[in-house]
Amino acid sequence: MKPRLLKIVNVVGARPNFMKIAPLIRAMNNRKDCIEHILVHTGQHYDKSMSDDFFIQLEIPEPDINLGIGSASHAEQTALIMMAFEKVLLQHKPDLIVVVGDVNSTIACSLVAAKLGIRVAHVEAGLRSFDRTMPEEINRILTDAISDLLFTTEESANENLRKEGLPEYKVHFVGNVMIDNLVYCLNKIQNLGLSFSDLKENEYALITLHRPSNVDDPKILMRILNAFGEISTKIKLVIPLHPRTQKNIEDFGLAKQMQAIAENAIITGPIGYLEMLRLMKTAKLVITDSGGLQEETTYLGIPCITMRENTERPSTITLGTNILVGNDMDTLLSNAGQVISNYHKHGEIPPLWDGMASVRIINQLIANS
Repeated sequence: MKPRLLKIVNVVGARPNFMKIAPLIRAMNNRKDCIEHILVHTGQHYDKSMSDDFFIQLEIPEPDINLGIGSASHAEQTALIMMAFEKVLLQHKPDLIVVVGDVNSTIACSLVAAKLGIRVAHVEAGLRSFDRTMPEEINRILTDAISDLLFTTEESANENLRKEGLPEYKVHFVGNVMIDNLVYCLNKIQNLGLSFSDLKENEYALITLHRPSNVDDPKILMRILNAFGEISTKIKLVIPLHPRTQKNIEDFGLAKQMQAIAENAIITGPIGYLEMLRLMKTAKLVITDSGGLQEETTYLGIPCITMRENTERPSTITLGTNILVGNDMDTLLSNAGQVISNYHKHGEIPPLWDGMASVRIINQLIANS
């Protein structure tokens, strides 16, 4: 008699989720003797260059189900995801769902599953910025509170969950699936040249910018662009513009600032994960407000300046190459200048960031089935 398979629904909703679910799916496919799984894409974010191409590059199979929710307010989007996802769970009756990260799909799908008595496994549990003005922070806290299995990436996450009173038997320190994906994809970019012909390795800064705190206030965005313009006089910039940032630059009438930057910059739209990884791997410096890039630069040993007042990934600062500067442009310019002059912090790779987190997670899922 064949053993009963553990039935899992994996959930993705936005670009950051794809890099996290890919290694988990690969690990699940290696345990077909124990696991059957389907992939649900909520469609929370959809842009061909930010969605379809990621499935191809990361070797993720086409979603078994695409809910096609699309953009909306936080409340409306969360509600629409919940209504659509409930039908999926009622039809497929999984043993558990796996959610990753901290987007609206994460909390929406977790809440539906918990109310139906279906177990929830949260990958990247316990991360905290301690800034509840960030929607992601609310999503993290609530998802952890109702999850049955909490998979953590660093010791700070374990400590946060302890302080919040979550039972230790739920918490499993497994490492970082983002790093699993990075390690896997490093081999794929060995023969991938830089995306732009006039770039030279270690002679450019890679910049990403998309958070509302940085791009939704015209005065703040203007100051940031002016700072980028000053940095561009010292080193070439590569800026894949997020659609939100591009729209606000146009709406706020900041074309003059962009023109000044463009004199020594390559400004493009969103690019694929492999292209971004290739650019990151040989950059002199990364300036970002992204959570994932903080982790990836720490693993690669690339200096990272993060334009946020806080981070939910403190190991990238205490152990890694990351520095927080918030919206202080003088601090940004000072740190960028130091990196360009080769005076910067050298980090180390945090514990269990070894490319095996997804295997540990799957082993725990099976052990707890």
